Amino acid sequence: MSLDSLKSAIPDYAKDLKLNLGSVIGDSELPAQQLWGTVLATAIASRSPIVLRELEPEAKANLSPEAYTAAKAAAAVMAMNNVFYRTRHLLSDHGYGNLRAGLRMNVIGNPGVDKVDFELWSFAVSAINGCGMCLDSHEQVLRKAGVDREVIQEAFKIASVIQAVGVTLDAEAVLGE
Repeated sequence: MSLDSLKSAIPDYAKDLKLNLGSVIGDSELPAQQLWGTVLATAIASRSPIVLRELEPEAKANLSPEAYTAAKAAAAVMAMNNVFYRTRHLLSDHGYGNLRAGLRMNVIGNPGVDKVDFELWSFAVSAINGCGMCLDSHEQVLRKAGVDREVIQEAFKIASVIQAVGVTLDAEAVLGE
C-alpha cells in the first residue's frame, strides 16, 4: 500500500490530518533521505501498525539499505533513551543526573549514515515520545551542525502528523465505525 492508501483511510472528521499528511510528506523540501528516514522512524515511534504498514514500503523504496537500517535504529535507541532521560529529568531528586547511565547506545556514535540525518530522526522520535531533555540535546547538535530551524521544524511537523494519523486510525480500527 502507500501514502495514498493511508490518506484515503483517514475519516472525514480528520480531513485536516489527510491534508497535512499530504503536505508534510508530498510537499516537503527535505532531501529524500532526511524525509523518508524521518517518516520511517516516526512511523515506528507512533506504535501504529496501520501507519507503519502503509508507510514502510515507500520509505524502504526511497532509502538506501544503510539509511533504512539507521532510521529503524534511531527509533529503537530513542525508545530507550526517551524513557530513561525523561524519567531522570522528571524526578524531583536531581541526584539521578549524577549517576552513570550504564546503557549501551553505540549506534548514536556510528549510525552508518550522515550524523545530521540520524540526529534529525532521533529528534523527531523524541518529539513523539515527549522527552524534553532529548529534544534539547538533539536540537543543539543539529543547530551546531548548521541545520536551520525550518528543517528541524519540518521534522517535528512530520512527527506530529504521523502520530495524529496513527492515533486516529488506530481508534477507528477499534471503534469499527
